Amino acid sequence: MTERSSAPVKMTAGTSTLDLALRALEFLVAEGSPQSLASIAKTLNASKATILRHLVTLSAHGLVSQDRDSGRYEPAVKLLVWGEAIRSRFDVVPAARDTMVRLRDRTSQAVTLCGRIDGQLVVLELIQGRTVIEFGTRAGTRLDFHAYAHGRVWLAFTDDAERERLLAEPLKPWTPHTIVDPDALRAELAEVKRRGWASAPDEIIISVNALAAPIFDHRGRQVGSLAIVGATQFIPSPPLESQIHDVLAAAEEVSRSLGWRPTP
Repeated sequence: MTERSSAPVKMTAGTSTLDLALRALEFLVAEGSPQSLASIAKTLNASKATILRHLVTLSAHGLVSQDRDSGRYEPAVKLLVWGEAIRSRFDVVPAARDTMVRLRDRTSQAVTLCGRIDGQLVVLELIQGRTVIEFGTRAGTRLDFHAYAHGRVWLAFTDDAERERLLAEPLKPWTPHTIVDPDALRAELAEVKRRGWASAPDEIIISVNALAAPIFDHRGRQVGSLAIVGATQFIPSPPLESQIHDVLAAAEEVSRSLGWRPTP
């Protein structure tokens, strides 16, 4: 589940008109069903007349479509085309997809792939598991570095200056178990780097855990992270040795496909 804020965004540059149009588009993308004009306007704290003008423009560019019967709005196919075109630029996604499916089949858990885009940790791909739990996380979801297994892998393998910069930011306590003390987190990150994997049981949602490992390219630079995600009933703390082996092996398989080789 992603968080959205209906509060107006304070613009430091550019045009507030474009900002509102883009926020309307982002709202439609984030929702799982078509939305009425009134709902969009209420969420964005704008008048229906203003939002309608933006929707007409977005529709003219093929980015939004309106259902003729209900009058509700939803993202148009052109966004999918754009998304697939951009997706192809992230080599780690096609390189990891088959491995992710095999990891899902081996562990029965959901598998997620993350990358860092414009400084933020973003979900690039999700393969649902074979359990009764289905995760609503979608490609494009942004994750906190400190509270997710994915984020801890990125923090552990980044340079010291960047790690300290990220740790200096507010660390949100998602649950009572979320580590928000920078010193405790530094100790955890040192252990993550030593063993090569991270987990974060109960830190985002109670009774949910993830097990993540880094993906490197031919330059030895981290370009992704791979994780299994599931209920703590299935991914305990600490994770099972078989799970650790499977995730590390999968991450290494993707890394090797990107040209990475272990240091002698």
